[in-house]
Amino acid sequence: MKTNRFWIEILALGSSIACALALLIATLGTAAVAVGGPSESGQADSRAAEPVPAKDSSSLRPQTREGMVTCSRCGAKHSADLGKTARDCTRQCVQGGSTFTLVDGDKTYRLDGDVQLLRKVAGQRARVVGVVQGNTINVSSVAASS
Repeated sequence: MKTNRFWIEILALGSSIACALALLIATLGTAAVAVGGPSESGQADSRAAEPVPAKDSSSLRPQTREGMVTCSRCGAKHSADLGKTARDCTRQCVQGGSTFTLVDGDKTYRLDGDVQLLRKVAGQRARVVGVVQGNTINVSSVAASS
């Protein structure tokens, strides 16, 4: 009977160690996502990242895009259950670690640039001017659309 108990204890110990390691890896992964962000949405979503085109002289020219300035967490659909405006929701999400994004139809761009400038047009339609590289816009200027 002692040998059976010994194997049960070994299996229980191994299972406990495996669970502890899985929890540690999940915690480290969550911390890495919160600090660095894996994608344009700030969440580990299932959308594949678009390939970045080769850098040529024409792709480095500023371009204009128009759309809704929002956060990577909510996109263009802010929850009405929260009782907040799109502007307040966007600002709160960005303060919590999300990034600013521009939703232009079915295309979403991550916005890199002056955060204070982007906060002014948060939750609004805006015209964004900047260098587009893949799904990221390096913002040089922003103006609210009318």
